[in-house]
This record gives sequence, C-alpha cells and structure tokens, in this order.
Amino acid sequence: MTRQQFGFLAGFLVVAVWALGGAGAAAAATLAGLVGWVLVRVLDGEVTVAGFADRAAPPRRR
Repeated sequence: MTRQQFGFLAGFLVVAVWALGGAGAAAAATLAGLVGWVLVRVLDGEVTVAGFADRAAPPRRR
C-alpha cells in the first residue's frame, strides 16, 4: 500500500466514523490511531526519548 493510498484510507475511515458516531468518536479514533502509530515507531526503534528531547528543547543562541 502506498502512502497516498494509506492517507486516503485513513481519511475515509475518520469521516466514516464521524458520520456514524459523531465528532467525538472521530476525534477519539484519530487520537487512538496516532497513539498506536507512535507506539509502533517507538517499538521499531525509529523514535527515541533523546529525539523527543532534542525537538522539545529551545533553540540555542550563539
């Protein structure tokens, strides 16, 4: 599955959940999907705590 196909499927499913269960259900489904995506990336070793710390740290002035 290409990224474009996956993006279409994800968008379609969010709208389908929204239509069937309302905006709250769509938001909860989207949040659950994002948490699952981050969890899988952490387990695969693609995301590290040090990487998050680097992004959260304020930029250094010279």
